[in-house]
Amino acid sequence: MRKWISFPMQQGINSRQAHVDLPKQGIYEREIGRSGFFGPATHMHHTHAPTGWSDWQGDLKPRAFDLNNLSGSKHNPQTASPWSAPLILFNEHCKYRLWHCTENMQKLARNADGDDLFFIHSGSAELFCDYGHLSVVEGDYVVIPRATMWRLEPTSPLQILMIEATNDSYQLPEKGLVGGHAIFDPAMLDTPQINDRFKAQQSEESWQVEVKRHNQMSTITYPFNPLDAIGWHGDLSVVRINWRDIRPLMSHRYHLPPSAHTTFVANRFVICTFVPRPIESDPEALKVPFYHNNDDYDEVLFYHQGNFFSRDNIEQGMVTFHPAGFTHGPHPKAFAASHTSQKTFTDEVAVMLDTRDALKIGDAATSVENLDYINSWKTNKV
Repeated sequence: MRKWISFPMQQGINSRQAHVDLPKQGIYEREIGRSGFFGPATHMHHTHAPTGWSDWQGDLKPRAFDLNNLSGSKHNPQTASPWSAPLILFNEHCKYRLWHCTENMQKLARNADGDDLFFIHSGSAELFCDYGHLSVVEGDYVVIPRATMWRLEPTSPLQILMIEATNDSYQLPEKGLVGGHAIFDPAMLDTPQINDRFKAQQSEESWQVEVKRHNQMSTITYPFNPLDAIGWHGDLSVVRINWRDIRPLMSHRYHLPPSAHTTFVANRFVICTFVPRPIESDPEALKVPFYHNNDDYDEVLFYHQGNFFSRDNIEQGMVTFHPAGFTHGPHPKAFAASHTSQKTFTDEVAVMLDTRDALKIGDAATSVENLDYINSWKTNKV
């Protein structure tokens, strides 16, 4: 058994409680933590912003990618194969893609490498899979268990964030003290139906299944449509939930860490969802994400919609990537506004991926990178 060396100590001027009643001499609080936000942590108080760098050399740096520009790159948005979607970020345990799908899939897809999580950034579609039929719309999360056969018929052009749990599966997080119905009740998870629409697509016509295994493609041909189930029972299925059904944990007196917003977990990464919520009203509470060293995880944020109050010049459809190893936090303009703003509610929606293993950057992401993002924390940008 392994246990962290952890007992409280203090030096100099400090606040007794994290993220609350910061000392005026050290208004910039920085959290140094382990195991995401679950392990031991220290809260430093600084006289300068921990992100106040004047220059940066080397590959370890914050990055931003405008995925809205992918259609102008080598990616063909008209293709109907999910496996053609370009890799944005990846490691041995996770593949992160953005897929444009504008036409009906002519082949079934099957991922033998791991579970897939879809986030429908825009558009709508009819999903047909082993388990039946399901309509999907903007804002839906859809979990596709490993080796499930499926296809999509878009009813409006789709942009889908695809996150593969390579050689792994998606689970719901432990809710602990707040109970199993917190954040969202599992009863809100929808499953496909063996309905008339599903039965109508069954036929004796030839169909092909494109199977991905070890990132290699195989094609299986059937003389009939293999989505021919007449019923099923069990506790494994495609499931769907919309971000609008997520009711976030909140505290008007304390800024909760990102881990409080965990939606799905795999063995080597977590998915969190930031949805609209009230801003902390206690005058002593921090009102923006705190500066932090998340030194065990790479952090990725996909911006879906709204006003991203902790980031400047970030729009929907963009991705920020903060690898482990440096301090990050709110931009100067957002930090300054947190002390004077009368805003009482956030309206942002974003999907966060935190990976325990270092992520690599795909060629498609490099082609749409904002190289000036590293300078966005400089105070002369305010």
